[in-house]
Amino acid sequence: QVQLVESGGGLVQAGGSLRLSCAASGRTFSSYAMGWFRQAPGKEREFVSATSGSGGITYYADSVKGRFTISRDNAKNTVYLLMNSLKPEDTAVYYCAAKVTGVSVVVPSSHEAYDYWGQGTQVTVSS
Repeated sequence: QVQLVESGGGLVQAGGSLRLSCAASGRTFSSYAMGWFRQAPGKEREFVSATSGSGGITYYADSVKGRFTISRDNAKNTVYLLMNSLKPEDTAVYYCAAKVTGVSVVVPSSHEAYDYWGQGTQVTVSS
């Protein structure tokens, strides 16, 4: 199976920045579409961002567009989420997900389309 490990979460003041990392196992990372999701207490898991296997196609939720940037380094089997201008409403557990089936140019926003998930990393933004 594919194992995903998130890191980089923490406590940051509003307006600050964090970069999340997701390290994946295996040698076929470049064939996986990768996504970031988040879940706050009492809320459903929501889509944040996703990217194609090559990193050439990216999508963002409207709530983070212009503030967050998704990228990947396939040589390191790692996908990143750079979060700038953080707001208290960004507080959540952030999850990395991999879609290992289908074609990697498809980057869905539905969590049901992804096959493997990391354990999550907590991001807390104070005001």
